[in-house]
Amino acid sequence: MEQPTLFEMPEMRLRTIKGYDFGEVSSAMQKAIRRGDARLAGYWAHELFASGFGPYVWRRLLTISAEDCWGIITAEVKALHDGYVEINRNVPAKKARGRIFISKAVILLSLAKKSRDADHLQNLVYDRGMGVTAEELEADLGAAGREPIPDYAYDCHTKKGRSQGKTKADFFRAEQAALRPAEQGLFDDLIARIVED
Repeated sequence: MEQPTLFEMPEMRLRTIKGYDFGEVSSAMQKAIRRGDARLAGYWAHELFASGFGPYVWRRLLTISAEDCWGIITAEVKALHDGYVEINRNVPAKKARGRIFISKAVILLSLAKKSRDADHLQNLVYDRGMGVTAEELEADLGAAGREPIPDYAYDCHTKKGRSQGKTKADFFRAEQAALRPAEQGLFDDLIARIVED
């Protein structure tokens, strides 16, 4: 019997402990933080942690601190990560503890002033100069205790969002409008042009 080629293999999708799609949970966590919703962001962060994705949660929280938050909040998140690492020294990964550090990071990020300047700098200032056109920028809950994936999690970065026709332009419009609390951004004029197009 002939083995299937890589292109014929069934799609492998990571799932969380409660059966969510990994990418959708990750997207929901970041977008809840952008919207200042600490409760929902914490739910998604702890769903990832409980599913064995603790190191990923920390990488994503550090990225969020640079991508979505104004000021020097990254240093605070890094300090919380260092505390998490310290209390887990000599502890097997499967028995990691210290969810409180993740909770604190999620709360700080959710309450921080929001600014997507760093992401806008790389995508709208730099990449635009590299040939990116304006056009290119263009439930059933099942088990008790499960939160539904919010519609805003489905964007051009998720398979479901892409299948719904979500574009990069839709992403920039929606996520800029959703920042809570928002800080005046250096590149808001570029976002305004996308919104007008």
